Amino acid sequence: MNIGEAAKHADLPPKTIRYYEDIGLIKPLRDTNGYRAFRDQDLHKLAFLSRARTLGFTIDDCRTLMALYADETRASSDVKRVAQQHLQQIDDKVAQLQAMRTTLADLVHACAGDSRPDCPILSDLAAND
Repeated sequence: MNIGEAAKHADLPPKTIRYYEDIGLIKPLRDTNGYRAFRDQDLHKLAFLSRARTLGFTIDDCRTLMALYADETRASSDVKRVAQQHLQQIDDKVAQLQAMRTTLADLVHACAGDSRPDCPILSDLAAND
């Protein structure tokens, strides 16, 4: 299967597939003409990577998870540790976004939004803490 077909199958852009190859996450075979020849195992890895990236795992996390997936002697605790660390990062980001939203909502509420030049939003942005 060529890269265009693999891209359709994995629902990934060919550029992303080339990038994954460049960084060693996948290693498709090459035909005698030099074109990539994707096997079922390559498609499986691409689907794995696509799902992991959709969940927000970093490339390094994906590399770790793929290695764990390939290791039949792995401990599930190792997989769980990677997922728990990522979940904590997501929770931290959600907390930061909630704090940003609260602050911005307060500022929007405080702004009269009329023809006067004074604006609490701009005052807050200009404040030196």
